[in-house]
Amino acid sequence: MITESLKSLYNRDLNKLKTELVSYQNEENIWKTDKNISNSAGNLCLHLVGNLSHFIGAELGKTGYIRQRELEFSLKDIPRAELITKVEDTAAMIDTVLSQLSEDDLKKEYPLVVFEDKMTTDYFLIHLLAHLDYHLGQINYHRRLLDL
Repeated sequence: MITESLKSLYNRDLNKLKTELVSYQNEENIWKTDKNISNSAGNLCLHLVGNLSHFIGAELGKTGYIRQRELEFSLKDIPRAELITKVEDTAAMIDTVLSQLSEDDLKKEYPLVVFEDKMTTDYFLIHLLAHLDYHLGQINYHRRLLDL
């Protein structure tokens, strides 16, 4: 069942995000930017939490989450522990929402037109996982380049 695979992959990768945040030797470096690195790991983390909370939580799970995308990139200096809590809460929400979806639900059209064309819910959930992993890789490089 694809739902179980998606739950496992989201859980794995959100746990990896927590590991990346914990791996910063200097907590302040989570918020560091540099010449050609305009997004800090902290802002990328907030972006991932906001993105998943909106597209999975609010749209599929009807959680009532209201996204404030601009704050995902403008907020600064949120403590590491708070970021980790946000990631854990997001992982729990995803597990709950995906557990409520049937295989038929996954084949239905996703409720929002996000790109130019309509898509199925399972297609968009796979896209969101790829988006998570793209930014997770950026966070990994951010840590290795700027956590000096």
